[in-house]
Amino acid sequence: MRGHGHLRVLTVVLALLGVQLASLVAPAYACGCGAMVTDPDRRIAVGREVSAVRWDGRQEQIVMRLTVTGNAGRAAWIMPVPHRATVRLGDPALFDQLAAASAPAHRARYHFWPRQGDWPFDSGDGVGAAPPGAAGGGGVGVVGRQRLGPFDVARLTATDPDALAGWLHSHGFTLPDRLDRALKPYVERRWEYVAIRLTPRDGSGPTALNGTLDPLHLTFAADAPVYPMRLSRLARSPQSLSLFVLAAHRMEPATTIGGNPWRVGFAGRLTTASGPLAELSRGAPYLTVVDQEFPLPARISGDHSLRRTATDTPYREVVYADRLREVAGVPAWLLTTGGGAALAVAAASLYAVRRSRRPAPPPPPVPAPPPIG
Repeated sequence: MRGHGHLRVLTVVLALLGVQLASLVAPAYACGCGAMVTDPDRRIAVGREVSAVRWDGRQEQIVMRLTVTGNAGRAAWIMPVPHRATVRLGDPALFDQLAAASAPAHRARYHFWPRQGDWPFDSGDGVGAAPPGAAGGGGVGVVGRQRLGPFDVARLTATDPDALAGWLHSHGFTLPDRLDRALKPYVERRWEYVAIRLTPRDGSGPTALNGTLDPLHLTFAADAPVYPMRLSRLARSPQSLSLFVLAAHRMEPATTIGGNPWRVGFAGRLTTASGPLAELSRGAPYLTVVDQEFPLPARISGDHSLRRTATDTPYREVVYADRLREVAGVPAWLLTTGGGAALAVAAASLYAVRRSRRPAPPPPPVPAPPPIG
């Protein structure tokens, strides 16, 4: 019986390990910005996604930069957009400027008594495939095609999700059935699509797609700011989203769309005078940084609609560095306690000196003995 019990435990452990390994090697069918697909026998994952969204009341711009890992030599990415989009390469320096503008403030926070790491408790360590064709069919229209660095970009319209999937497949994109079904809500709303294939530069790129890709900059008309997220529900692993939202006022997502509550990392008006951030923020000077986690992507219920908050209250995260309070390089607690001890010793010494100098009192008189009689 004991042997059978051990066998059952071992079977359960192996099953759990299998589930974990499957989640690690499964293809990443979606990321926060759209759908990333590759060949069935290859895998690709978006390790990090950073996007800037700019909205001026009439037009929306999305600049995104993806960091990918895996063993795929080619991949395709589908991005749904509500209106016809123009596409160009983005400036990588934009994200450096955004990170600098929203960086936490660093402040010192002093404490009096020593803690772990302070003296005397310190440790002593010192302080591709063929490019897309130019003609479509079966409910699909090609409204533009261009080569941008490592990207082969086709801009499409579609009224039939099956026709869209067929067109993409005939031009080198292999889509999972689940993604085909997930596109239907966009087709019903008559959205358009940006279909992008990652291709090596000049045909001499790496055999596998790894690292940070060049940013892509999309521009399209929008009555209200939206960030496409619906396709991310197909992802096999938890998703993270970081949005830098530029608008006239502080912004926030209207709902959580099935993810954890979002966290505001920064909110405030920009004063950048030059560079790509100055250009992107012109007319939309208020920056809001939103971070959100999606532990269960299948619960994602739609796209992120962004709205203005009730007030433009600024916010900047503060990172405190705890430091021991010192006076002229000497811990204040040591001066205080040492000074108190020295004062006590001095007082005791003075008392002893004064006591030694005080004249000794005369002995009490001895009465005379009574007469003998």
